[in-house]
Amino acid sequence: MNPIFTISAQNHSHSAQPWQQALANAIRSPETLLAALELSTEQLPPIFNGGDKFPLRVPHSFVSRMKKGDPNDPLLRQVLPLDEENNFTRGYLSDPVGDLAASEAPGLLHKYHGRALMITTGACAIHCRYCFRRHFPYHQQNAAANEWDAALSHLNQDKSINEVILSGGDPLALSDQRLATLLEQLTQIPHLTRLRIHTRLPVVIPSRITDALIAMIANCRLTPVIVIHANHANEINNELHTALKRLQAIPNITLLNQSVLLRGINDNHEALIALSEALFASGVLPYYLHLLDKAQGTAHFDVPITQAVKLLNGIHAKLPGYLVPRLAHEEAGAQGKTLITITPSHKENENINDTI
Repeated sequence: MNPIFTISAQNHSHSAQPWQQALANAIRSPETLLAALELSTEQLPPIFNGGDKFPLRVPHSFVSRMKKGDPNDPLLRQVLPLDEENNFTRGYLSDPVGDLAASEAPGLLHKYHGRALMITTGACAIHCRYCFRRHFPYHQQNAAANEWDAALSHLNQDKSINEVILSGGDPLALSDQRLATLLEQLTQIPHLTRLRIHTRLPVVIPSRITDALIAMIANCRLTPVIVIHANHANEINNELHTALKRLQAIPNITLLNQSVLLRGINDNHEALIALSEALFASGVLPYYLHLLDKAQGTAHFDVPITQAVKLLNGIHAKLPGYLVPRLAHEEAGAQGKTLITITPSHKENENINDTI
């Protein structure tokens, strides 16, 4: 057994890690959040508590990056539940990207050639109001529910898969013990060569980047790719910068970011340029800028494709190409992401077998 997967009794104690405590102590009511930001409900559009299925949840470390007294703070608007979410919008769905049709086993989605995605948990550190999986049936599609047996069996049998993607929820919401167990099982599948982890947790709670996590990834046989999710430069504070630099020191690692283009949050040149610069300064490549996945309840975040193309053309004129994210959207049943060309014609999309 690889030594990284041997966890001592001392490290396996039931005492919570600082990041787990931060997770447990997250703000869960709009009233508490607004009080922390010295805001009143009169300063905002009508709000609600988020509902039983998708309540407000935001850790204090993320709230600390919000500007007090600003009802339009771009981080606040990502997490504050507005009554607009309850409006039915034609064309917005409960499964906008076709996850359920791609299910090969409980918690395993196989959409694209060569890679498969594991729903490792339904837990997230933060409830982003634009989430495309806000209606996802985690009680039915959760690989962890059966200790990943069915998902691992499918991965073992399908030798065309060389990359496994850990998603959720957020895979880093798993304890180090649980994550180590899963990585050990994945490394025993000989045809797997790459491990991709999609996570927002380091952005929200940077202390999640522990020594144990770094050692676990560094000693894993699979080549690591970590895809974080930041939408605005204000999310990248000194603590996150330090955590990302620690990840960057892992041999052969690739750090990428994917964002969502969100109305009133990052739908301007200045915000997108600042985000790309802040990411690159922290060792992360700005890889994808997604158009909104049309999940029911998220229509108020949508940015029209024509505006998105103009924005990308604008930042392309001001940044080197490697700092310009790929503008993309996901279509259920497609062979890969649909990349949207940022040429003056703005007329054609390019569907390629390339996905994050």
